[in-house]
Amino acid sequence: MYIAGSMGVLLLILLIIPGEDSGSSLAAPYQTTRIPIPVKINHPKELEIPAANLSDYIVEEEAIPETNPWQNIEVQNGDNLSAIFTKVGLTDQDLFRLINSSEEAQILNRVYPGYQLNFLIPNEGELEQLRVLKSPLEGYLFTRTNDDYGVEEIINEAEIQRAFKVGTITDSLFMAGMREQIPEIHILEMANIFGGVIDFILDPRLGDQFSILYDEQYFDGQFVGHGEILATRFINQGRIFTAVRYTNDEGEVGYYSPDGESMRKAFLRNPLDVFRISSDFNPRRRHPILNTIRAHKGTDYAAPSGTPIRATSDGHIIRASRYGSFGNLVIIKHAGGFETKYAHLSRFSRGISRGDRVRQGEVIGYVGTTGGATGPHLHYEFLVNGVHQNPRTILDKLPSAAAIEADEMERFREQTSPLLRQFEQLSDPRLLSLSQRGAN
Repeated sequence: MYIAGSMGVLLLILLIIPGEDSGSSLAAPYQTTRIPIPVKINHPKELEIPAANLSDYIVEEEAIPETNPWQNIEVQNGDNLSAIFTKVGLTDQDLFRLINSSEEAQILNRVYPGYQLNFLIPNEGELEQLRVLKSPLEGYLFTRTNDDYGVEEIINEAEIQRAFKVGTITDSLFMAGMREQIPEIHILEMANIFGGVIDFILDPRLGDQFSILYDEQYFDGQFVGHGEILATRFINQGRIFTAVRYTNDEGEVGYYSPDGESMRKAFLRNPLDVFRISSDFNPRRRHPILNTIRAHKGTDYAAPSGTPIRATSDGHIIRASRYGSFGNLVIIKHAGGFETKYAHLSRFSRGISRGDRVRQGEVIGYVGTTGGATGPHLHYEFLVNGVHQNPRTILDKLPSAAAIEADEMERFREQTSPLLRQFEQLSDPRLLSLSQRGAN
């Protein structure tokens, strides 16, 4: 209480003490100076609250990746169906039930490397569907219905695009074709088309040129396969050979010159396309192992192991097995008393066995060193009525296949003229000038 009173008195005294600017002439007992103190007044501001980001306050659940119930398997060399079914969690009983569900299901007994098997297994051990694709364009779809499987055929239509390539030989037809990224199957087929008129071992020369027009297949924008050769040309030392594809009214396909002459001869001039002759037909050749004079009754073609070997004419296989110093041997019997032999093969083509019919140009096996071979090569023999002949000289005496008949020429020209026009428009003018220079 006393303190409060003292403070009040002091305040009253301060209020009545005159200052310098009071205008009073009386001297104050104490001199005082008023010092102004600047005062900064902070006006209250609105509280700024950052905008709320709702995602900062939401607790996200852990993303669950989508599961694909399809399991896709590409058949590889050495695979078997039982092992594939086990790999995807199915049993041999599942396989047995599927294989015996329909006649179409027998395709599962003939599954080859490259086939695609797509399994739909929504629950463990339960096969709902199986897609068997021989290619992106064809296959079968098996769908489970109760304890059985229904089947429907898959047929997809490819988009066709045409490809045109030109090549120059600096070593071999095969290597020239590979440099131009021509499919291997088409290089071999081109050699097959011209195989009756050109010996691709001896005839080609450096600078010889070729051109080829063929189809390519696409599905969903992806390349899926090669189509047919439509037209092709080979210029050999100035000689021009042109072939165009033609299908007759019976559905038989062949290759003909623009005038309708068949390119197909009774026999191809050799069973390989791209390598060299290491030993020709010689009745008095010295045997390389026995060092004795022994007739060489065939022609040896030196080539790397695995090089494809082609049947030189249509016929039936009478042997496809191991046979003494010949190693793996294929013998083909042809009409007219002709017979050909192919020895030292590394292996036979799939499906080649005694009694099978083969077509000219079909691959029957691959070059190897089996039997008494001293290095990888093909030993090729040609017999007429059981007598060995030199295949390099006998072929010119054999007849060609029949040409287009006169009453079929109009149909032939209607079908082939558009192809030949397109082929000529695409052909490199340098090919023609080169051939004209060589012919002069």
